[in-house]
Parts: sequence; C-alpha cells; structure tokens
Amino acid sequence: MPEAQKTTLKNWPRTAKGGGKKACTVEGCKRPYRAKSYCFFHFKKWRQGELPHSRYRTCSKAECRVKTEKGGLCAKHYAETYKTAAA
Repeated sequence: MPEAQKTTLKNWPRTAKGGGKKACTVEGCKRPYRAKSYCFFHFKKWRQGELPHSRYRTCSKAECRVKTEKGGLCAKHYAETYKTAAA
C-alpha cells in the first residue's frame, strides 16, 4: 500500500464516556464506564453472560446460566421437568 493511501483510525484510542468521571457500577471497580454503566472489562463479561445481571434471562435452575426457552427454564431443564409421554 502506498504511503499516501494509509488509513488512520478515527477516535482511537477509545475514550470512556462521561469524560472518565463516572465509574463502573461493579463493586470495587474504579475504571471509567464505557456502556451500560460498566467499564470495558465488565461490559464484555456482561455480554458473555458472566455477570449476575446477564444480558438475557437465564435458567432458574441453580448454577445454570443458559438462556431461557420456556417457563423460565433452558431447553434442557424444560425437557427434564415436563417430559412428554411417548405414545
């Protein structure tokens, strides 16, 4: 690529919203917030469903963090709970 056609990254490095004055809402985190009141690190964890307040409704069974399908349960636990009688 010729020198004249190099592209430059716009808005880089990324800066925190709020001018860095507002902190992440996770207890003990002092990083400036980026989105959804989380810093970049906790926002990524939120998107992946690793925080208690997850992106989607999760299965109501203990220790199951899978997205719900029906009745507050994931597909696996719903099938276990409401087995259909095979004719």
